[in-house]
Amino acid sequence: MVDPLAFRRACSRFATGITIATVLGSDGLPQGFTANSFTSVSVEPPMVLLCIDRGANVLLHFQGAPQFGINVLSASQKDLSMRFATRGQDRFEGVAWRTGAGAGPSPMLAGALAHFECVTRQVWEAGDHLVFLGEVVAAQHDDGAPLVYYASAYRELVGE
Repeated sequence: MVDPLAFRRACSRFATGITIATVLGSDGLPQGFTANSFTSVSVEPPMVLLCIDRGANVLLHFQGAPQFGINVLSASQKDLSMRFATRGQDRFEGVAWRTGAGAGPSPMLAGALAHFECVTRQVWEAGDHLVFLGEVVAAQHDDGAPLVYYASAYRELVGE
């Protein structure tokens, strides 16, 4: 049996980009959370995976929506990452965003390095998370440095 703490520490040695996953909730309000459990899956058709903890307060919004958005954060958006990782506040208050055009009304955050608009194709259970398979129906990117997370801390990408 693998010790959960040892597993988490080993996983922290995998550098990841930081995203904010977004959805328009059933109440018509934008919802989102900081996620690094995101990966590309396929080019044809373009597909991505997003993993959401069963205890996340936004899970029901993602389960109830036919689409979701992924916003890949730039190095200058550390504060935004921390804001969307904190419970108990309106995460979108004062945050610039637009409505996605390709997959519906998923919020796309201003200043992100990349945006993916996804239609949910499958959701399945995986331990303490739900895994969302999304087909990308629109994607856009800009140049810049990414926000990176490694060994439980934000890091700068060196030697681009």
